[in-house]
Amino acid sequence: MKRLPNIIVCTCDQLRAFELGCYGNEVIRTPNVDSLASDGVRFETAVTNYPVCMAARSVLLSGQYNRTCTGGVGNVSLPGRPGEFNLPEYPDAGRPHLKSPTLAEILRAHGYRTSAIGKWHIHSWPHDVGFDDYLIPRVHHCHTGQSFTRNGGPEFVPSGYSVDFEAEEVRSFLKEQCERAAPFFLYYNISVPHCPLADAPEQFRTMYRPEEVPLRANVDPEKPLKDQAYWFRVYRYDFRYYSLHLPYTESLPDDYSLRHLIAEYYGATTWMDDAVGRMLGALGESGLSESTIVVFTSDHGDNLGSNGLVQKGGSNEESTRIPLIIRPPASDTVPAVNRTHVASLVDLAPTLLSLAGVNVPEHFHGRDLSPMCRDEETDVACCAFIETGGGVAVRTTDHVYFLPYVDSDHGLSAHATQFYDLRGDPYQRRNMAGAGAQTEAARNLDAELRRWDAAIPWAAQCRRRPTV
Repeated sequence: MKRLPNIIVCTCDQLRAFELGCYGNEVIRTPNVDSLASDGVRFETAVTNYPVCMAARSVLLSGQYNRTCTGGVGNVSLPGRPGEFNLPEYPDAGRPHLKSPTLAEILRAHGYRTSAIGKWHIHSWPHDVGFDDYLIPRVHHCHTGQSFTRNGGPEFVPSGYSVDFEAEEVRSFLKEQCERAAPFFLYYNISVPHCPLADAPEQFRTMYRPEEVPLRANVDPEKPLKDQAYWFRVYRYDFRYYSLHLPYTESLPDDYSLRHLIAEYYGATTWMDDAVGRMLGALGESGLSESTIVVFTSDHGDNLGSNGLVQKGGSNEESTRIPLIIRPPASDTVPAVNRTHVASLVDLAPTLLSLAGVNVPEHFHGRDLSPMCRDEETDVACCAFIETGGGVAVRTTDHVYFLPYVDSDHGLSAHATQFYDLRGDPYQRRNMAGAGAQTEAARNLDAELRRWDAAIPWAAQCRRRPTV
């Protein structure tokens, strides 16, 4: 009987696709991700299905859209904690969301050892949603002085940077797998390049000169951002500024600008790439590369000043465009760049099960993209769907079309508020929504989006796999 392939899903936090060499950035240094892309299948256009952390990660593991796997919850806020954001530091007890069997649970039922290392940021504890063991941090956004728990045990604070500590844990994990007969599923979550950008080794923090960093064409470096000083401090210091108000976070380096911020983001991205390189190196040293599916992706992007916006959350390109690379085992790999389909996070669970030869359950919503990894013909739909707190969008290779919610029951508006031709207007400067008679493309997208909306339930259960 053929041994099932190992699976690694490696995610980076808040990394948009535009800041990787394999996606066309000629300045940033990401040799390890670029190498992975050259050996596997890179989806030129991939999007998150919900551009905030907890929602996107819930979609990835559940194989369901957010409205089903969490009932529409984005990032959870808890009362009674200091700071504007009030994010929980550890998951909730029990299983408030992800009611249907997750990717990890299904793989475990087929004999996989399931492990999670790094940022978690899902409503339930890992052991409640299918993981045999885990090492997760308490604080989502810091790299020094980080507290960890191993399998829910006593907290400890390792020396040095958490990113490097987690990378060594991954190396140790992979070394251990050489002695095991069972296949493994490793869910490895790297926090960088998410803020705090200043909490990084100087080697990476100062790697890029601000004047050499390219800006997207929809960034105006001469026009201050709204609440710019506040957001610069959030990007550099995160909760140590907005929640703890530590005095050192009140100051910024002299002449600090958006270019400086993006240069630090670039440095954090190269730090992430270094961690990916350690993972790939350990995989090779352990003799597991030939038998392991490796996925690299991100939960969502970052606006970084495009169109005057910061952080994420909207259906715009900077918030939603993410990298997605799938490298199947060597014997099944046909290196390629897919330019015909818009891939998304909800597609990963069914795709990985299919690549592993495991039946895809009916409660999964995503498409099986495995034929594209094998260079086979496929008739799966080309578009992807994006949820936000204010509405839903459909994304094709050429367009994005957004319908807002109009009531508390999430009814959709009769009219779109965003419609962009991304081939002719990649920086989304000309909103065509409401600009005269609706085009045939807009009518088709409107119908597609409403069909998807009717098929995907607002519930914690989904008994029928919708045909979208």
